[in-house]
Parts: sequence; structure tokens; C-alpha cells
Amino acid sequence: MSDRQIGEDGLKQERLDPGWSWTRKFDISAGVKVGDTVYVSGTVAFDGDGNVVGEGDMYVQSKQVFGNIKEVLACAGASMADVVKITVFVTDMAAYGAFGRARTEAFPDGVPASAVYGTTTLVKPELLVEVEAVAVVASGR
Repeated sequence: MSDRQIGEDGLKQERLDPGWSWTRKFDISAGVKVGDTVYVSGTVAFDGDGNVVGEGDMYVQSKQVFGNIKEVLACAGASMADVVKITVFVTDMAAYGAFGRARTEAFPDGVPASAVYGTTTLVKPELLVEVEAVAVVASGR
């Protein structure tokens, strides 16, 4: 599902909505597509109702995050293979290996350009990882 707006430059700005109740509740865009480029908002381990998945488990949370990103990309006609850049925030760098394993599984053809930052907390204290993504539709390897 999406909401289209046309900017002054003629490019369409399409707000992406996978149908999650929590994005509507907080009036948050899960992502935005402009032309063939998709910008996925910081995504955490929420299920569709906004409940945290995998509390205390970096691997399970990371799997949920990448699943959520996949849903947002599908709204734009894109796939995980189209992701060119991710930015990652983790609350426990000691658990980076578990995140890395989930990331490798999410990108079996090779991890896109990425950066990882340590942070003390995310939007909810039980969350361990947040990922932003940029994709170019149909650019997949």
C-alpha cells in the first residue's frame, strides 16, 4: 500500500505502508520511494501490532528487522537484492556476531554497503537493533 505525492520537481514521493498498525498509530512512514530509490525508515523488531519480537535475543530481533525491511521493499516493488546500503544501530556490540549471522542470511548474494554504530538505547529499552536501508528497484545483483 502506498500514498503518492508529487513534488515541485515532478518526482513522485510514495509513502510505503505494509499495513502495520503501529506505523498508522504513530503516523510514521515505514519507507518512502522517490523514482526508483527506496528509503526504508529505521526498522526495529516489531511485529505488525508493535510488539517486540525476540526480547533479549539479537539474532531473533535481527531476523525480524530484516523480515520487516523485506515487507517495506515489497510495497515498492523491490527486494532485498536491490538494497545498496544499510545503516545499523546496536545496543550491544558484544552481540554483533548474532546480528552479522542474520545479516548474511538476509543477503545471501553479498552484504550491501553498510555501517554499524553502537548506541545506548533505541525507542524501547527491549530493542537491541535498528536498521535503515536504501534500495534501488530492479538493481539486484
